[in-house]
Amino acid sequence: MVTVRDIANACGVSTATVSKALNGYGDISAETAEKILKTAHEMHYMPNAAARQLKTNISHSIGVLFFDETNSGLTHEFFSKILNSAKDEAESLGYDITFISKNIGGKEATYLEHARYRRCDGVLIACIDFTSTSVKELVASEIPTVTIDYSFNDKSSVMADNVNGGYVLTKYLIMHGHRKIAFIHGENTSVTKKRMVGFYRALGEESITVPDSYIVSARYHDPEMAGEATRALMNLKDRPTAIMYPDDYAYMGGLMELERMGMSVPRDVSCVGYDGISLSGIMHPRLTTYFQDTDKLGRLSVDKLVESIERPKTCVPETINVEGRLIEGHSVGQIRHRSVLG
Repeated sequence: MVTVRDIANACGVSTATVSKALNGYGDISAETAEKILKTAHEMHYMPNAAARQLKTNISHSIGVLFFDETNSGLTHEFFSKILNSAKDEAESLGYDITFISKNIGGKEATYLEHARYRRCDGVLIACIDFTSTSVKELVASEIPTVTIDYSFNDKSSVMADNVNGGYVLTKYLIMHGHRKIAFIHGENTSVTKKRMVGFYRALGEESITVPDSYIVSARYHDPEMAGEATRALMNLKDRPTAIMYPDDYAYMGGLMELERMGMSVPRDVSCVGYDGISLSGIMHPRLTTYFQDTDKLGRLSVDKLVESIERPKTCVPETINVEGRLIEGHSVGQIRHRSVLG
């Protein structure tokens, strides 16, 4: 491994001069600095991470805690885009990404133990049971954290506008004459609860009530469960005219089930999704959905985490909200047999 001393010998200068050039100090001549940097590049010099950590007390390593119950992992289109954006932003700021789990060398550990073992400066937390003891232990520790779509009282978080998303989709269906609106929702998380708030707010503004049988529990990113829920809804005696799905990927299961039942979208039932993944734009019919800005969610979460790592005395914990938007497709039909809504 090439050392600072090797570069110093090659350039005929002291190790202190090499260190100043590598760290951008301005008290050496531009000509000397340029020569040192050129030599370092040609010799394939890489800074010693351990030495850098001793000097700055920062390892430049960010942990990512991500768990998906459907075991789709990094093929999960929505969260994979958030994590990819986070990775790009972290690397641009000089940080590496490492995944946190409950395993150290084949032995069970807590998330906090693993984060300490990996010497993480901070941890980004997404798509997990935020009520678990192990997650709470990590958040309450000395390691800075930023959560996505969940807010702890005194910690920073980056939030998608889930209340507004549920509201906008519901109002869109109501505008198209629908009053029999079913909601297939994901697990009982804060995200689900917020979307349900938006759903019921929109219904309440139009004095619309829906039966309990229209509210069906499934899982995010699970087409099979969404398909089963769709069949149950469409077998009701008084079936809905519109169905809201927990995400675009889950809608695929609903669409396939409707086709097995000899039904089509939007002729027999209108449908909307959530997330605005690229796949929703090439479905037939093209899906109406609510786009979430995954790039911004990932980027802002890393920016806030790095701020808390590098400027802990001036960084103020905050909740950062990221707006989404409706993407109109062709999966919603107009109910024309009413002269007025209601």
